[in-house]
Amino acid sequence: MARTARHRETAPRRPIRRRSLLLGTAAAGAAGALGSAGCARVPSGDSLARLRSQRTVRLGIAGEVPYGYVDDQGAFTGEAPELAKVVFRRLGVDRVQPVATDFASLIPGLNSQQFDVVSAGMYINKDRCRQVLFSDPEYQMLDSFIVRRGNPKGLRSYEDVVRTGARLATGAGYAEIGYAVAAGYPEKELVILQDQVAGLNAVESGRVDAFAGTALTTRAVVRGSSRAEATKPFAAVVDGERKIDGGAFAFRRTDRGLRDAFNAEIHRMKASGELFRILRRFGFAASEMTTLTAEELCR
Repeated sequence: MARTARHRETAPRRPIRRRSLLLGTAAAGAAGALGSAGCARVPSGDSLARLRSQRTVRLGIAGEVPYGYVDDQGAFTGEAPELAKVVFRRLGVDRVQPVATDFASLIPGLNSQQFDVVSAGMYINKDRCRQVLFSDPEYQMLDSFIVRRGNPKGLRSYEDVVRTGARLATGAGYAEIGYAVAAGYPEKELVILQDQVAGLNAVESGRVDAFAGTALTTRAVVRGSSRAEATKPFAAVVDGERKIDGGAFAFRRTDRGLRDAFNAEIHRMKASGELFRILRRFGFAASEMTTLTAEELCR
């Protein structure tokens, strides 16, 4: 993913929150995974057959609730990992192994063979489609802001942020960076934080007026906050068109057979309703299920 200069800020983090447990728990396991297998050359041939033989698939996660993270009990979970556990078991791969990294490193880590699949609910877009293969999305999503309770600046869109001169933050590698810039927000003025928990802290302390993220993550992180709230979900507008994003698993471009086998299981789970039953546990609404395809979103 292309990167340009942008302002960075580090915010205090709440140790009891799920994201903060990632580095203490999953990263330790990830270090071992990288040391033993992450730098090995991936054998040529049938990737699914190789994974079945190994009986293990390595999943790249970014520690973002509720997509893929380590919970308060140290368990590896999230909508994408839980879905991966079911699908890969049906494909004959019994064990999933988390490999923790930051979001912006997921595609580079996949293509440098640090893990086999990106399991982080990653949005499908044209730039990423040039680098990886996506499964068809398991969900569709709108954006939302974390704002001070009462939304004193009346922020309901990126255009509102530009119009009011509000201070905006978002996460490293997030699609929301491009949406804000498309609306006219100067990229050099964006505050880039490590995740939505840091975003909540920044809004509550008054360092920024809003943190942009997915509607799902913003509504999850503000639960229990007396000083912040999530705005109503909205579609970003890019080149005059409303953007509705879809999140999916990413595979190396050489692993088309593995991606196709994974896709076949996802489609069966959509048809039976099993997919929604899994995602509902992580706060997804029925309206966030989707029939969009990777091919559509890559265009």
